[in-house]
Amino acid sequence: MADRPRMLFNAFNIFSASHHDQGMWAWPGSRQLEYNDLDYWVDIAQLLERGNFDTLFFADVLAPYDTFGSSREASVFSGMQFPINDPGELIPALAYATKNLGFVLTQNILQEPPYSFARKMSTLDHLTKGRISWNIVTTFLPGAGRNLGFGGLPDHGDRYARADDYIDVVYKLWEASWEDDAVVRNKALRQYNEPSKIHEINHVGPFYDVVGPHLSEPSPQRTPFLMQAGVSPRGRDYAGRNAEGLFINALTPEEAGPVVSDVRAAAIRHGRSPHNVKLFGILGFVVGSTEAEAKRMHEEITDFQSIEANLAKQSVFLNYDFSQLDPKEPIFEIGKRPEGQTGIVADLIAMSPNPSYTIGELVRWYGNLRVVGTPEQIADHLEKWQDAGVDGMNVQYVVSPGTFEDFVNHVSPELRRRGMMQSGYAPGTLREKIFPGNGPFLPDEHPARAIRRAAFGS
Repeated sequence: MADRPRMLFNAFNIFSASHHDQGMWAWPGSRQLEYNDLDYWVDIAQLLERGNFDTLFFADVLAPYDTFGSSREASVFSGMQFPINDPGELIPALAYATKNLGFVLTQNILQEPPYSFARKMSTLDHLTKGRISWNIVTTFLPGAGRNLGFGGLPDHGDRYARADDYIDVVYKLWEASWEDDAVVRNKALRQYNEPSKIHEINHVGPFYDVVGPHLSEPSPQRTPFLMQAGVSPRGRDYAGRNAEGLFINALTPEEAGPVVSDVRAAAIRHGRSPHNVKLFGILGFVVGSTEAEAKRMHEEITDFQSIEANLAKQSVFLNYDFSQLDPKEPIFEIGKRPEGQTGIVADLIAMSPNPSYTIGELVRWYGNLRVVGTPEQIADHLEKWQDAGVDGMNVQYVVSPGTFEDFVNHVSPELRRRGMMQSGYAPGTLREKIFPGNGPFLPDEHPARAIRRAAFGS
């Protein structure tokens, strides 16, 4: 078989007992209840590195999901992304236990002032030896806006306007505060820094006024590898300007194609190479030695999951309160009424693989869309995503660590045979591993480096 281009693979996780597959913390063999135990996370990180994954990607939320019935009860009861810890505190220990695996930290721009956040990321870049990435998000949970002191979630346009200002601040701190030779470390003179080469940034913007200078000396990447999650038209344009990787939520390769084209066009508009933005899909996987075995396991897993917890999750993601419907009502009955004929409920009913489903079963099915089959069938499916222009995949676990073990032990060898997964790591920082030969810093075309040129002329 002719070699195909390499894809990038992130292990999608969260510092909680349950991420997207609800209730699987109770599945036999799951270790998800050990999420407060560092040994559990070290085992996962070392497994992923053995399997040549590019990163361990940490999602994060700052509020319980409370759209379903205008209450957090279902989410809290089922442990659906609650309780949840701070993944930033976990990453240094995992970096110490590995040598090449990268780490993606999700942190939204409402969460912390840019001045202290810039120091946090520089610290993590130092401690990981340049293996840290920031997943830039503007948050989607109203509860996060309330809890962070905004009185609710600012509207979409305001969040992106704030994100524009926020990222300009951190770019200036990372790129335009310390000159390359500012750190002297001259023991004879007892001089650590050259003060004249460390500068205030004096940023005055619509949301943030920051004087500086940056508190941390330049880290291996200076600016961490920049990921983003958000595919609204505004989000795609933002990614075209800033992101080195964009996490998209397309359900099929056919859905992904137009998003890929739009983001690459946005990169060109902002004076960047379209190939300097890597596009990532997201998929869950159930692997079997035969297709029948995989399908049988998929059905068992789906039946095991909580319908109510899936309704609580999808009420947020689909922006529809499913508590308005009786979860036990058949969809063919709902389809006779106005709410089943237009809008998101009608769209779901049209997608249903089984006309006898109840609405609860349908939403649970929708929340458990996976690739199910043999390693060869899974690799064939990933080829379709690659052909649609997608560069990589966030591998979503069904049960942890079992999903990642199955992927590493059975799917990864088939992907490597086709040339689709790396068989080892390139040297250097995360940026150098993902863009070999381009060096540890952002390319000159990136707006952050333009800020640096304006400050220092190079």
